[in-house]
Amino acid sequence: EDVHFRYAGADKAALRGVSLVLPQGQVVALVGASGAGKSTLADLIPRFYDVDAGRILFDGHDIRDVDLADLRGLVGVVSQDVVLFHDTIMANIRFGNENATDGEIEEAAKQANAHDFILAQPQGYETVIGDRGARLSGGQRQRLTIARAILQNAPVMVLDEATSALDAESERAVQDALFRLMEGRTCLVIAHRMATVQQANEILVMDEGRIIERGDHASLMERDGTYAKLIALQQA
Repeated sequence: EDVHFRYAGADKAALRGVSLVLPQGQVVALVGASGAGKSTLADLIPRFYDVDAGRILFDGHDIRDVDLADLRGLVGVVSQDVVLFHDTIMANIRFGNENATDGEIEEAAKQANAHDFILAQPQGYETVIGDRGARLSGGQRQRLTIARAILQNAPVMVLDEATSALDAESERAVQDALFRLMEGRTCLVIAHRMATVQQANEILVMDEGRIIERGDHASLMERDGTYAKLIALQQA
């Protein structure tokens, strides 16, 4: 509700009067140029930062009144900034749910299109992947974070589905895993590829910290505004 946010020391606000509703079980996509405020908005939901003005509500409760650990248990995050630890693959996935069995971890990995490449590693699930997953490819690292999110089984997912740096085969594997992760969950997706966008229940177009267009794919294409131009640029 009317969210404003400015980073410390920044010349201008990153978000200016943003209001939106994320209905249960639906997918809302954020699109817009780099610096439009998409990632900032996503970071406010699990309270990586607090709003300067306005408020964010979960079922009518201001998230600042909710225990932080409880809030973050409700919100799964898959970011373009992959967070992996200098530990085994098994331990990295189990970070999503410390009580998970080995079988549950393997099932999550299968859903994330990660199981086969894990088995191909020198020690399989017990392979140590290096600091920030340095011994894996970009696509492999992303699929591990998706497996972790599947294991966490949070009802709300915030997805920054940055796949532009991946080769075509890795991108398909990551996209397939993301679609599985999104099934039946409430999702806010920062979309870089339009395949995800076109399936969203609502698309929000952001520019300079504001929402300038909203609607589904068909209605936004009919409007022939900023969204239609973004689609045309990606198809060019």
